[in-house]
Amino acid sequence: MLAKLTSKNQLTLPKSVTQAIGPAEYYEVQARDGQIVLTPVRIQRGDAVRAKLAQLGLGEQDVADAVAWARAPVAAAPGAKGSRARTTKRRS
Repeated sequence: MLAKLTSKNQLTLPKSVTQAIGPAEYYEVQARDGQIVLTPVRIQRGDAVRAKLAQLGLGEQDVADAVAWARAPVAAAPGAKGSRARTTKRRS
């Protein structure tokens, strides 16, 4: 079977192939001996988020700081009509 690589670097997998392997939203991708190998990975969304945070080197305190920042009051930017700027505090 053929799958075409689009200009956006995307592949559409044939339905018969995806049905044969079962439902999977994520795939591990490897280049092996001139071939692209896709292996279905069944992970929970929480696991995916934790893996991405670890990959970015972000810890619990970074997440807590981001949540606090997102929940901070929004104040009008000086001299700007209708625009909104988030106030931030820097940690020492």
